[in-house]
Amino acid sequence: MIAITTENFETEVVHASQSVPVLVDFWAPWCGPCKSLSPILEKLETAYEGRFVLATVNSDEQQELAAAFGIRSIPTCVLMMGGKPVDGFMGALPEGKLREFLDKHLPGEGRLQAQEEPDEAQEALASGDIDGAIARMNEALQAEPGNDELRYDYAKLLIGTGHLAEAASALAPALAQIPVPLRFEALQQWLNAIEFVSNDPRGEWPLEKFDGLIATDKRDFEARFAKARLLMVANEWVGALDELLEIIMRDKKWGGEAPRKTFIAILELLTPPKPKTSGPEASGKTAGGIELAGHATVEQDEQAALVSAYRRKLSMMLN
Repeated sequence: MIAITTENFETEVVHASQSVPVLVDFWAPWCGPCKSLSPILEKLETAYEGRFVLATVNSDEQQELAAAFGIRSIPTCVLMMGGKPVDGFMGALPEGKLREFLDKHLPGEGRLQAQEEPDEAQEALASGDIDGAIARMNEALQAEPGNDELRYDYAKLLIGTGHLAEAASALAPALAQIPVPLRFEALQQWLNAIEFVSNDPRGEWPLEKFDGLIATDKRDFEARFAKARLLMVANEWVGALDELLEIIMRDKKWGGEAPRKTFIAILELLTPPKPKTSGPEASGKTAGGIELAGHATVEQDEQAALVSAYRRKLSMMLN
């Protein structure tokens, strides 16, 4: 519980509510209902274990704040989230009604865990603790299995660190959706390429052997497609795109359009993630912590320009 004044209101309420909901309780020493409400609010703040912060305003002493919120009777409680009031109530509600009010707005324990674990996973990755990062992402997904953004990041992390069986299991619920979201289709194509290189004898071939076959027959699409997959696994994304583009240019329908689907998948994988409003600073890695472009750091604007250029090339081939 924090006592709020005009001096600390901006910091302890407005700024603080950007990261955790703040329930502002307007009260006065002479108010009988306030005396019954305050202990229940303090009890709930403890019981909710950090899911909200209780802030109290003595309306007699902080009349400017009370006027700013248009307080007409006390007790009045205002819930602040993202720096703004989102809801409130007047009067001394019983504990059950207070819980209903809070549960309507506050993130559940599972969601809180799902929000915290990815950041901890990124910290583990930065320190080289891959197993720890995977464990934290898995725990977060178990807490919130319907979170597709989290599932995507987790599956990408698994693929990028060579945990292919676990990645396939993580992808399965997303691939069962109709239609399959493009980003999950992209991960599946990446996984397919890695499995091809791991299981097919051609996965051991040097690139020169593919180049010799292609030089003999420019329409040897099997060789071109296999080479593109090897390049994908080696993080040689531009080379893979160019090889796939050669197939598409000559036969758009070859292989059930597998080259086109793989081409689109690479563009999706290379597309820089959208900035997030919270969390650690960008580290030069993708949302899953995987370095897709083969460099220690990649300027997002350069990568976005690359993706845009190859989208245009594909469009020219298909039109």
